[in-house]
Amino acid sequence: MTKKLAVLAALLLVPGVLSVAGPAAAQDAQAAARPHGFSTIGLPGWQVLTTASVKDGGEKVSTPGYATQGWLPVKPDDAGAPGTEINALVQNGKCPNVFYSDNMRKCFGYVDKVGPVVTKPFSDPWWYRTDFTPDIRLGQHAKLTIPGIVGEGDVWVNGTLVATKDIVSGAFAGHTFDVSKLVKPGKNTLAIKVYPNNPLKMYTLDQVDWSQIPPDNDTGIQFPPTLQVSDALTGDNAHVVQDNAPDLSSSKLTVKVDVANDAATAQTGDVAATVTPPSGAPIVVTRRVTIPANTRQTVTFAPVKIAKPQVWWPYSMGGQPLYTLTTAVSQNGVLSTSSKSTFGIRTVTSRLVGKSAPLPEGARQFTINGRDFVFRGGGFAPDLFLRYDRADTAHQIALIKNLGLSGVRLEGHDMPQDFYDQADRAGLLVIGGFLCCDAWQPDTAEQLGARDLRIIHDSSVSIAQRERNHPSVFNYGWSDNEPFPNQEKAVLTAFKQEDFQVPVIASAEYKSTPTLGNSGEKEGPYDWVPPSYWYDSSHFDATDDSRTNAGGAWGFASEQSAGHTVPTLDSIKRFLSPAEQAKLWQDPAYNQYHANFEPDHGGYAFGTLYTLDQSILQRYGQWTSLESYVDLAQIANYENTRSQFEAFLHHSTDKDNPSTGVVYWQLNKGWPTLLWSLYNDDGDQPGAYFGAKKANKPLHALYGYDDGKVTLDNLGATTQSGLSVQARVLDTAGKVLDDQTAGGISLGSQGVKTGVLKPKVPAETKAPAPAQVYFVELQLKQGGKVVDRNVYWLSTQKDVVDWAKTLGNPQATLSQYSNLQALRNLPKSQVSAVASTKPGRGGDLVTTVTVTNTAKNPGAAFFLRADVRRGTPDGREAPGDNQLANATWDDNDITLWPGQSQTLTVTYQAADLCGAVPVISVDGFNTGRLVVPGNEGTGGFSE
Repeated sequence: MTKKLAVLAALLLVPGVLSVAGPAAAQDAQAAARPHGFSTIGLPGWQVLTTASVKDGGEKVSTPGYATQGWLPVKPDDAGAPGTEINALVQNGKCPNVFYSDNMRKCFGYVDKVGPVVTKPFSDPWWYRTDFTPDIRLGQHAKLTIPGIVGEGDVWVNGTLVATKDIVSGAFAGHTFDVSKLVKPGKNTLAIKVYPNNPLKMYTLDQVDWSQIPPDNDTGIQFPPTLQVSDALTGDNAHVVQDNAPDLSSSKLTVKVDVANDAATAQTGDVAATVTPPSGAPIVVTRRVTIPANTRQTVTFAPVKIAKPQVWWPYSMGGQPLYTLTTAVSQNGVLSTSSKSTFGIRTVTSRLVGKSAPLPEGARQFTINGRDFVFRGGGFAPDLFLRYDRADTAHQIALIKNLGLSGVRLEGHDMPQDFYDQADRAGLLVIGGFLCCDAWQPDTAEQLGARDLRIIHDSSVSIAQRERNHPSVFNYGWSDNEPFPNQEKAVLTAFKQEDFQVPVIASAEYKSTPTLGNSGEKEGPYDWVPPSYWYDSSHFDATDDSRTNAGGAWGFASEQSAGHTVPTLDSIKRFLSPAEQAKLWQDPAYNQYHANFEPDHGGYAFGTLYTLDQSILQRYGQWTSLESYVDLAQIANYENTRSQFEAFLHHSTDKDNPSTGVVYWQLNKGWPTLLWSLYNDDGDQPGAYFGAKKANKPLHALYGYDDGKVTLDNLGATTQSGLSVQARVLDTAGKVLDDQTAGGISLGSQGVKTGVLKPKVPAETKAPAPAQVYFVELQLKQGGKVVDRNVYWLSTQKDVVDWAKTLGNPQATLSQYSNLQALRNLPKSQVSAVASTKPGRGGDLVTTVTVTNTAKNPGAAFFLRADVRRGTPDGREAPGDNQLANATWDDNDITLWPGQSQTLTVTYQAADLCGAVPVISVDGFNTGRLVVPGNEGTGGFSE
């Protein structure tokens, strides 16, 4: 390596150089640290329009200076992409408040099934056009990368057709084209004629039945085109292959870089790679290579051995140190191209454990750095119009970590690089995989022709390249069906070729291939089931090898939930019209637009809240208003999400039939929703959120619905000692029926201890005998301090599942519902609250709220919900929509008995107050509404 190149490599990879260099040198080094010659096309903006309004063809549209008056100007999102056709219209004011009520239907039409685009103006191709001015000299080479099209596209540059839709097809299939003869100094133009997305025929993406289907089928550009300018030699595809010792005491890192020679003669150059640890000295490796004319070769460096590497962990198990890989390709000391990326050193393995009658091949167990854990996550959905927002991603990651979840599952919606970068830094795990129910899931192997297999292969190459460096991505797999052999070969060949070093899973159902073996996973249910359902470990349909909709806590559940989520009243009023709000509590069979497009109930129709509503009616009694309906739904959703996650922890120690992981279906939606979510599009956190959060607390006590015993779990990174747990049983009047304590307990990281206590509860009854409602209160203490409070409301009349009618269906049929209606007659209670606010980090405010039950009667103040709101100077709520939906609470929806207090902490952006002062509202199921200032004081306003 030349001296000049060595200095350049150091500048590229040693942050300390930047901190001590003079202004000019620092500026040069910062420029070098960016990928040299690499640029994102379209950052200044795009012009977008349907071809029905453009008479000219690509040879004119792609000419610099082409007149675009009347076109839709589109700003790229935070990924640098212009997005979908509907996004272009919305950016230009075509449908204000597009997600309110059924505005999207009124503006753009309605689609009731996945398939081709049938609605004008989206059934015609659309032009996406942008100008770019590259930093290029005569004689240099230029390569254009189109990283995928949601649909298909003809690509034009400066009046010349570069590629047709026969090649440029697929949402993730990236293609690079040599445009050296077309691109020139000065203004250039890229134009892409985007053909309508048909997810049944194209390897793209869709919304399945998760929401309403955008009438444009998300046709557009999700990832931005890029341009690489270079001299004769171009480097790309740089990555690190890890070979870690089993105990991670050392790691061998092999750096690979693809080097292409675009010249007509052989070229010699220098390739340098530097691995910079999170702390410590960088390691530089170099090679001089000669590449034949017009060829591409992979340059593989000798392995670099690192002793005692800094190991990346999920956030609940340890830290997230990231190494930096920087590469440089030069000739005669002149830099041609460079790259910079990060990676984490970690080892992911998986195996099948616990062979049983339900799972004859065993359950899928994932291991990070040699440590088994119960994965707890949710199915992640991007914005409905595929608009990427860095800040929104950061906020959602904060919500997910606040939930205590391990990570997310991405089904068929691979994300922009920033998403994975943020997940890496946050220690959030990501399950990747292909989509179900469309072209990615063919009916026969024979329908996959040579073009199909090429697109599948090319898509898999791009997916591997995008995700392999990210330690957060820990497995990838298929959805409902296992792949056919030719389909599997296309994917696995690409993954191996690109060194994608994660376990690959054959299916999200209990299916297998000879190559990959059994998946060890299962799916369903998707609609309401009782909380006790999750604790079942014996019922399954022996004739259904896929084990679908046998959702008890055994095995690895790749997607399941009890269906619909009712947001808080604040959130409901933001997106449902008054008429829809009335239908929500008055007409359970109404097809809510913000559920999905399936108008019925029962089976795989989820467009109404009928099944959930019937369960609330039977278990809690009739509601009389929107407010009372929402109150009951919060309680019902809370107990169900808590039970689902707790059951999988409770059963994780069953060696004969263990539960190894659960993915809540779904975590979120890309628009306001009533279906499958733990938090809403506006950041709102309803009862479902706080039930799941309670179950996933780092140090937690839970009550098993199946055996009536108390289990403790430690989901943190270190051993926890000095633990004790108190279990009290109380009736609705506040009388203590049982009080037990167990102490002297220690739990290792990810440890679960069952059978700690068995509270004495009232005897079971069956209708028509009167039912008794009672509470079980668990208080987990460490060193005498309460670290976890968990309150259950239960009935002597249990939910009884009719398994013969339930198995095989995505919802439960019951022969008897639990009777919790005595909760409606709880004695009135009273609480006080004291709040204090101080500055947090980065413009945050942190408010602590101590809530105390001050009632004179012995009963509970049940299901107390706190919200931070915009207030008036005298401590009242400001008029209008005043809830800070994006605030994150450490706990909520709590229950207190007289004399008990609990301090809640909430973090929020000061800017969200919009100049108002914070006030805290506290509402309970059997208390009035209390509003207190967000600062010191015991005053407040009661309703």
